[in-house]
Amino acid sequence: MRDGATVSEASVGDTNLQKVIKDMVGRELTEMFPKTENKIGSVVLEVNDLTNPAYFRNISFNVKKGEIVALAGLVGAGRSEVARAIFGVDKYESGSVKINGEVLPAGSPVAAMKRKIALVPEDRRQQGLFMIAGVNRNISMESFARLTDRGLLNLKRERELTNTWREKLSIKFNNQADPVDRLSGGNQQKTVLAKWLATDPDLLIVDEPTRGIDVATKAEVHRLVNQAASEGKAVLMISSELPEVLGMADRIIVMREGRQVAEYSRKEATQEKIIAAATTGKKSA
Repeated sequence: MRDGATVSEASVGDTNLQKVIKDMVGRELTEMFPKTENKIGSVVLEVNDLTNPAYFRNISFNVKKGEIVALAGLVGAGRSEVARAIFGVDKYESGSVKINGEVLPAGSPVAAMKRKIALVPEDRRQQGLFMIAGVNRNISMESFARLTDRGLLNLKRERELTNTWREKLSIKFNNQADPVDRLSGGNQQKTVLAKWLATDPDLLIVDEPTRGIDVATKAEVHRLVNQAASEGKAVLMISSELPEVLGMADRIIVMREGRQVAEYSRKEATQEKIIAAATTGKKSA
């Protein structure tokens, strides 16, 4: 079924995954993970011995321009908590976070945003959007500084910004002022992405970026994240979907019970190696 109507019917033996997906979304998806080989540049994010004893200990890694680094692991491994600590939502006890070589103050999302860090959170409805506000206001809220004149929001600039990202991300809505609560899950997720991409971040953190959205929108989100990396942004991705991790990441860091237990390059990584590290805490050869 699609949009409330039956579009196809077939016995199990006469169909396959690609045909089911095509019937669901109305078109063929030629590539679920449109990964390109980007030029890897200088270090943007550097994390050193980051520790919050309740969630994670001695976490150290970096992310470079044009690179997608994934944090993989089981639920409760501390991946989202590391992302939130980097962005300043949560505090940490010791260690440091550097952005473009400069130490970032701990526990300050305002400082993180000033240093051009963006966080697309795990729960878009509770943490990423104002559900009763319009699409336009949600997209523009982190860009007010350049949309205001003498402290007043320039509505024309806001409309132009919303239209720009509507076209870039193929966000579907009837009216810019429509509350985002009326949008599908996929269009809500693209609205969160638009809000942060509009700030032109140096570091884009995406936490479970395709959770709860349809197959076609997943492919679009993958394309957008990969495009951000191809434009030179550093991307830190947290995902529980191993095909997504393997299909998108240049490097994969595996966590278990709050500790960093393995790291694999794109060429080294396999599903079996990641699962083994996440469950045993040991890196496979």
